[in-house]
Amino acid sequence: MAQTTMNIAALDLDSTMPAAPTGSSDFSIIEKVIGHISERHRDQPSLSELAGLTGQSPDGLIRLFRRWAGLTPKAFLQAVTLDHARRLLVDGADLLDASLELGLSSPGRLHDLFVTHEAMSPGEWKAKGAGLKITYGWHGSPFGPALLMATDRGLCGLAFADEIDDPATFDDMTRRWPDADYHHDPAVTEPYVRRIFDPAEWQADRPLRIVLIGSDFRVRVWEQLLRLKPGRGTTYGAIAQSLGDKKAARAVGAAVGANPISFVVPCHRALGAGGKLTGYHWGLTRKRAILGWEAGLSSRDG
Repeated sequence: MAQTTMNIAALDLDSTMPAAPTGSSDFSIIEKVIGHISERHRDQPSLSELAGLTGQSPDGLIRLFRRWAGLTPKAFLQAVTLDHARRLLVDGADLLDASLELGLSSPGRLHDLFVTHEAMSPGEWKAKGAGLKITYGWHGSPFGPALLMATDRGLCGLAFADEIDDPATFDDMTRRWPDADYHHDPAVTEPYVRRIFDPAEWQADRPLRIVLIGSDFRVRVWEQLLRLKPGRGTTYGAIAQSLGDKKAARAVGAAVGANPISFVVPCHRALGAGGKLTGYHWGLTRKRAILGWEAGLSSRDG
C-alpha cells in the first residue's frame, strides 16, 4: 500500500517544559480548572478563585500550569475562552498569529512531527477486524489516562478516559473493529506514548507509523486532517469542499467524531460552521485542554 508522509504542528521546547508526559493526577486538577474557566470565562475568574476550586495555593496552581502547558492560568484562560477559540482556528487562522493576538509571548521555533500513514483496504475494514491482531495498553498522558492500540503495522487507536481501565472507553474502541483479536500488553504500546506526547521525540527522521482503519470516506477525511499546515485548523465545511462535496459538512463532522487516533490525527483542530468550538468525542473540556496545551508550546521562545 502507498505510504505518505504528513505533518502535525510542533515546536522546540526549552528546559522549563516537561521532557515526558505529565501524570493523570495533574490533568484531573487541570480539567477542573478548565471546566470552570469554560463556564465562567466571561466573568474572568481570578487566580484565587481558580486555586480555591482545587485546594491549590495560587502560586502552586501557577507552577502546575507552567509545568503542564508553559502558560499561567490567566494566559490559558485567554487561550481557551469560546470567543477567543473561534478566532484561533476559524477558516484556517494561524494559531501562532492568534496566540500573539491573545497576549501570549512570541512563537517558538517550528519543526514538524512527521506521521507516516497507510490505510487498510476497504475489504479489510468491512471484515470488522477479522484476522487482525490489536495489542492495547493503558498509559498516563498530559490529557488524562490514554488507551493506545497498535497492530504490527503501526498505531491504530488512541482514546482518552477519566480513569485507567475504563470499560466504556475500551468498549467504544473495540466496537470499531469487533472481530479483531485483542491482546493486553502495555509494553508494546508504551513506546508510542513518549513518541506522541513528548515533543523532544518529534523527530523528522523517525516518523510515527499509524494505520487508518475505516470506510473510504472517513479515511479521506482523516487524511485531510493530517494535511493541515503546521499550526493551522479547519472547519467541517472546508474539509467537505476539499473532498469535492461542499454539502457533506455533516458527514465530515461524523467522520471527525469517529477518528480512532485522537491527538495524532488532529480532529481537535476541526471546528463547526463559523468557527464554533464544537464537541469532541472525548469531551469538550479535553479539546480545550489540548488546544491550550498547543498554545503553550507555540508561546515558547525559539
